[in-house]
Amino acid sequence: MSNSDILILNVDDNDGARYVKTRILQGAGFTVAEAANGTDALTMARRLLPALVLLDVKLPDINGIEVCRLIKSDPATCTILVLQTSAALTGRDDKIRGLEGGADNYLAAPIEADELVANVNALLRLQRVQADLRNSEERFRQLTDNIEDVFWMFSLDGSELLYVSNAYATMWQRPAQLLERAPGDWLDAIHADDRAAVAARWQLAGAGEPFDEEYRLTIPEVGAGVRWVRDRAFLVRDAADVPYRLARITSDITQRRDMEDRLHAADDNKNDFLATLAHELRNPLSPIRNAVALMGEVAPADVALHQKARQIIVRQVAHLSRLVDDLLDVARISQGKLTLQLQRTELHAIVDSALETAQPMLESREHTLHVDVPSTPLFINGDPVRLAQAIGNLLHNAAKFTNRGGEVRLQITRLPDSRVSIGVHDNGIGITSYNLPRIFNMFAQGAAAHDRIHDGLGIGLSLVSTLAHMHGGSVHASSPGIDRGSSFELILPLLDDDAALTDAPAPAPAAGAAVVRKPGMRRLLLVDDNVDSSEVMGELLGVLGHEVMLAHDAERALAVARDYLPDTIILDIGMPKVDGYALARMLRDDPLFASTRLIAHTGYGSDQDRQKTRDAGFDFHLVKPANFDELERSLRPSQVQEHEKK
Repeated sequence: MSNSDILILNVDDNDGARYVKTRILQGAGFTVAEAANGTDALTMARRLLPALVLLDVKLPDINGIEVCRLIKSDPATCTILVLQTSAALTGRDDKIRGLEGGADNYLAAPIEADELVANVNALLRLQRVQADLRNSEERFRQLTDNIEDVFWMFSLDGSELLYVSNAYATMWQRPAQLLERAPGDWLDAIHADDRAAVAARWQLAGAGEPFDEEYRLTIPEVGAGVRWVRDRAFLVRDAADVPYRLARITSDITQRRDMEDRLHAADDNKNDFLATLAHELRNPLSPIRNAVALMGEVAPADVALHQKARQIIVRQVAHLSRLVDDLLDVARISQGKLTLQLQRTELHAIVDSALETAQPMLESREHTLHVDVPSTPLFINGDPVRLAQAIGNLLHNAAKFTNRGGEVRLQITRLPDSRVSIGVHDNGIGITSYNLPRIFNMFAQGAAAHDRIHDGLGIGLSLVSTLAHMHGGSVHASSPGIDRGSSFELILPLLDDDAALTDAPAPAPAAGAAVVRKPGMRRLLLVDDNVDSSEVMGELLGVLGHEVMLAHDAERALAVARDYLPDTIILDIGMPKVDGYALARMLRDDPLFASTRLIAHTGYGSDQDRQKTRDAGFDFHLVKPANFDELERSLRPSQVQEHEKK
């Protein structure tokens, strides 16, 4: 800013003195306005807002010191500089009285021109510095008052609060006025489990110790009552690098912590899925490998054994194909490439196809299936293959999570609003209230039936939900609770030109398979709830010359072991009711089996799984499908008993 832009008000009742001072200031380039008394000076100060008032003390109406006081006390003029002058009151006490009256400086006449200009320039420089400081403080205030983070300023020891931004009331849900009476009030909102640690760290912050804490605030208005924050403090230093304040910034990190929790959960789900996938792929591979080995060992003339091995391979390959199809569907869904071949389709044909798919699972579990469909045909616009897959998944899910010998009902009902309800009900293990909201999520897993290990990839129900929405329908799950069964209802829109739908017969349950026993060199007890796997391995071990007994649960295994006294017991981990770990511990606690060789034969093969079998007392850990050489090596009498690492 040039001097010509600066307005100075020259107030003096002496015309000659006023004239001289005006000429001096104008000679320095300033713009000058004049007043001859105090009343005019106050009026012009409010109207013109000059940068500086050159004010004589002796005025005819109002004393110059009083004029100065009035200028400084008025919010509209309080920032105007006042340079007090006097030709009569030049003593020390006069200068003190003038400065105490609010003047920014006091000059006694006679005043030299250069002295006057130098004093004016000095005061203007001070004014500019003060204006810059006020502007900086205003920018700081606007910044801190308009950000979501809380900004604090404390005394160096942290005991006195000097400033807190508006965000405090929002984040803490407590009025900032409480901090004026009790600077430590902010601590009361901290979660009880975190409060002591935060308070201790805050006491050290004033001594220069790092303060960067993440803790919880107990806020009833926020969800479950907890808000996570990150709190950081740092020393504020002056130009000489000496600390004189303690500044602090608090940020709301609730969303970040929530995302971190979700990422951790997603990572855990991924690991669980990969472990389950490995287990599910190994389970069918084991009987396939053993069936092939069996076919290579028995004579071609033994048609019955060859036929049995082929049937096992067919069943297990079908299971593998189902797993692969599910994985491919997951990839298509995630990439948005799952497409439908829509056509006018009669629902009866779709139900028949779904029943055909689910029939083997229902029969193997010895379930009774009731089918209740209307006699009139129902037509929908849909993809018959995908809809059969959806209904088949619901039936398969009901069969899997219903204990052996249970009941499953497929019920189709025409709704009054041109929709059809396809319900699958069972008397199985039910669904917990925790799992109900997430049952249709990808890779979601619930509890397992009492007589089965936890199996499946958690894909089927998610695929049902996706297919239902793609057909303009919906799917819902309900359950009264644990061991009280569950119901799934698939609702689809109907076409207007419905035709006939005939009743579908209910399939009859099939009986379980027989146990096989053959003599051999070693006395073996094979315990596995997978009938195919245990039977084909038993056949193979029998062909190799071993004497083999089979059991499919822990209770039966203990009874057979005490009567049979095997020298080696091969245990699957996922046992009915009591798992393989618990059964191994029970066997080791019995003196009869203290030296019996225990071999774990399981689809789980991680280091943690091997450690768990070792802790349970197993001598070997074989991963399904076990290599034939590994199995033979684990059975050799001279083999040192240790965990197989392959």
